[in-house]
Order: sequence, then structure tokens, then C-alpha cells
Amino acid sequence: MSPLKRLASQTAIYGVSSVLGRFLNYLLVPFLTYAFAPAEYGVVAEFYAYMGFLAVLLVFGLETGYFRFRSGGEWQPETVYGTVLRFLVLINALCFLAFLLASQPLAALLRHAEHPEYIVWCAAILAFDSIGALAFARLRAEERAGVFVAIKLSEIGVNVGLTILFIYVARQAQAVDPESLLGRLWDPTIGIGYVFIANLAASMLKLVLLAPWLAAGLGAFDPGLLKRLIRYSLPMVVIGLAGIVNEMLDRAALKYLLPYDESTNLAQLGIYSACYKLSILMSLFIQAFRYAGEPFFFSYAKRRDAGRTYALVLNWFVLGCVFLFLLVTLYIDVFQYFVGAAYRAGLDVVPVLLLANLLLGVYVNLSIWYKLSDRTLMGAGVSLIGSAITIGLLIWWVPVQGYMGAAWAHLVCYGTMVGLSYGLGQRYYPVPYDVGRVLGYIAFGVGLYRFNRWLLTQQDWPALGAGTVCLVLFLILVAWEAWRLKRAASA
Repeated sequence: MSPLKRLASQTAIYGVSSVLGRFLNYLLVPFLTYAFAPAEYGVVAEFYAYMGFLAVLLVFGLETGYFRFRSGGEWQPETVYGTVLRFLVLINALCFLAFLLASQPLAALLRHAEHPEYIVWCAAILAFDSIGALAFARLRAEERAGVFVAIKLSEIGVNVGLTILFIYVARQAQAVDPESLLGRLWDPTIGIGYVFIANLAASMLKLVLLAPWLAAGLGAFDPGLLKRLIRYSLPMVVIGLAGIVNEMLDRAALKYLLPYDESTNLAQLGIYSACYKLSILMSLFIQAFRYAGEPFFFSYAKRRDAGRTYALVLNWFVLGCVFLFLLVTLYIDVFQYFVGAAYRAGLDVVPVLLLANLLLGVYVNLSIWYKLSDRTLMGAGVSLIGSAITIGLLIWWVPVQGYMGAAWAHLVCYGTMVGLSYGLGQRYYPVPYDVGRVLGYIAFGVGLYRFNRWLLTQQDWPALGAGTVCLVLFLILVAWEAWRLKRAASA
């Protein structure tokens, strides 16, 4: 199988789990936005933003370190795995204990003093997920995508099922008969907190399913290897934290930066977060590509045609992203029904967020230069510059433009990071990317989006017809590129 086909097949398998799994989670968005007011949904968005930051810290960038040293040949894969696993178990156990002891003051600091249990539940989820992340990395490295998919889908299925059980079934049962078995499951004082309880139960199940792979790594440990792993991986923590700043700081900070009262700010956060979910297809594609791409890039790096292959991967990746950008924006009249009516005031942020995520995907491709050349500190520098831009623009734009300012901050940040990463990569790990063609794909997609808006507003076309015409035009471009590639390969 050719390398591109192998990467595509792995991306497709991981994509199935991501798409199916996230689609199930995606169904929770309309479910929760129809069941809770924006201010209540904003609490979930806020806590998951905090968890995004901590998740990076508690993995210590050791997933990438595991891939790097596993394929280096100096240590046995089992030794690398066992060393990382023991370290992660110890660190996460200590962190959970710290959050448990400090739950009440932390809850008060976050202005949720009446719910310290949120801190404990979220800390437990983080610990389970951080340990499980390494077992998933091993499955990816061993190309056991089927097992990966099965466990991921099981976790997500339990999460979604329990959320619906608690918030819909038990809530309805409690209204009919408070003393029934199901009715007793619903406690109005917990309310939106059932989202965290369902997540915690799903994370526990995941660790049980991963137990064979976790137990297999407990026998090996090398202190010298651990030092080298940490030295390599710590810059990845900085990169990861900076990435979370760029990706999730807006949802953690909107409550404090918006110029309204706290209740209104939480409602605005809920609206923004729900509309952010409409960019989920792009995020799914990028996540699936990350799962398959990282081990692929490391394993293929020593081939003579690696650079040409990486450049070709970027071309097709961008075409896929532009297709998803158009699919959502051209049919936004359909996608809008995935959020409750009270949340649709924020739909204007969706095209901007989709473009920002597209650029994030380009950055994911370009970032191979610092991973393959062991210049992770320089990669951290790029991420920190992006974080500084994000923080500065959030402080500047959100009080003036509201959550739309947060969306534009994403776009500017990722655009800057793409430019910096491309320039540094061409110096330290040159890859012959077809920059003109990549920029042309993006420009063509944005042009079709603007053409669609013109058809709707100036020519009074029906939304479905205008969107379909524009999407067909893009698919013609994709067919042309496929024909051109086939012709070049046979020449």
C-alpha cells in the first residue's frame, strides 16, 4: 500500500471513531441547549475550558515523547512505555489528591462556591483521561486502530447514554413520580452537573477497557530514559499549553472579559460555545488526521521521498478542510437547528471559527519540522507567540466586539503561527510545499462562500440551491486535482 493510501486509511479509521463518537457527543449539544438556559450551559463550557489546560499539563507532552523514543531504536518499546506509564500514574494521583483537598477554596475562587464537587469530578476525569492517553498512544503506534475505535466509541456511548438518562429520562420520571427508582436519580441541585457525572463514569469505563494495555507496561522502568523523555517532552507541554490558550482561553475568559453582569456573561459564553460546536466537522477531521499523522510522519521521516510526500499530504488535507468549511457555511440554515433557538444569535461566528480551525490544521501539518528535527523548544516559541497574540486580542477585542472578537482572535493567531512555522520549517526541515496551490484552495473556498452570500442576498436564490451550486463548483476543482495528480504520477 502506498504511504498516502496507508495514511488515508488510518485517518479514515480514526475518523470513523471521531466522527461517530463526536457525532454522538454532538447530539448532546441540541439536547443540552434545549434543556438548559445559556447561562447554565456556559458553566459546562467554562469547566471544560479549564480541563483543557490541565489535560495538557497532566500528560506532560509524553505522548509525543513516547512516539519519538519508541521509534529511536535505543530502548525497547516496552521500556519506553513502562517508564512513561509509571510517571503518569504517580503525577496524576498526586494532582487528584491536591484538587480533592483544595476543592472548596478553588470552587470559591472560580465563583462556584456552592459546587465544590465540580472540582472533584473534573479532577478525577482528568486523571483517568491522562493515564488512558498513553494506552491510546500505544494502540496508535502499533496501528491497532480497530481496538482504539472500539474503546473510544464505548466511552463516548456511555457518556452520551448516561447524560440522556440523567437529564431527560430521570428528570421526566421525577416530575411524574419522585419516589420511583428513576425519579430518585434526578437531583435538581445537581442540574447541569450530571454532565460531569456521566463523563466521569465513561472515563472510568475507558480505563477498565484499557487495563490489559496498562497492566502490560507496569514492569519496565528506566530512570535515565525518564530524564531524556522529560527533557524532550517538556517543550511539548509548553506547546500544548500554548495550543490550549489559543484554542480554549476564550471560553475560560469570556465570563471575565465581557462588559455585562455575570449572568449575562455566562449566557453569552453559552451562546458562543454552542455555536463553536458547529465547527465540529473541521475539528473532527483535524483530530483524525492527528491520530494517524503523528506516527506516520515519524515512521516515514527517513524515506528519500518524505518531503514530497509531506507536501502532497498538505495539499489533500487543505482540500478536505475547505470542503468541510463550505459544507457547514453553505448549509448553515440546516446546521443551525443543532442548537436551541436561544443560541442562534451567535451564528455569525461560525465561518470565522471554521477558517481559524482550517489554519490550525495547516499548522498541524507544518509543525512536523520541529518534531522531526528535535527542535521542540523552537516549536514552543512559535506557540508562545500565538498565545501572546490570543491573550492580547482577547483583552482588546472582546470588551468591544463581544464573542465575535474571540473568533477573530483565533483566526489572527493561527494565521500568524502558520506563517512562522512555514518560515522556520523551510530553514530547519525543508519540505517542498506547494504554497501557491494551498493558498489558492483556501482563496477559492472563501470566494465560493462570498459568491453564495451574493446569490442569497442580491439574487434571492433559495439557500439550498445556492449552496449546492457552490459546493459542486468546488467538487469540480477536487476532481481536476485528482486527475492532475494521476496524470503526473503516470508521466
